Amino acid sequence: MILLLYRYAKLKFMAITKSAKKAIRQNKKRRELNLVYKNKIKNLVKEARTLVLAKKIVEAKALLPKLYQALDKAAKVGVIKKNNASRRKSRLTKLIDKKA
Repeated sequence: MILLLYRYAKLKFMAITKSAKKAIRQNKKRRELNLVYKNKIKNLVKEARTLVLAKKIVEAKALLPKLYQALDKAAKVGVIKKNNASRRKSRLTKLIDKKA
């Protein structure tokens, strides 16, 4: 019984050395920044897709530069890979052009 509770409980980090404690702080800060980039991309892609589905092509095309900027920035800082950013840009542009 105790083993089951221990296995499924959310464990806290038990860093001992000073460098390990610092690494935990750095990881937390980096994770938060990465999530900011990912969420921004996710929201912009979702907004672009909903505009395309609503047949608002002009607004979707106006949103593309913001989306490109967010994808390029995320690729630059290493949140996503360069080819991933390129693929997403290509697919969204193709989707918008197809519906236009």
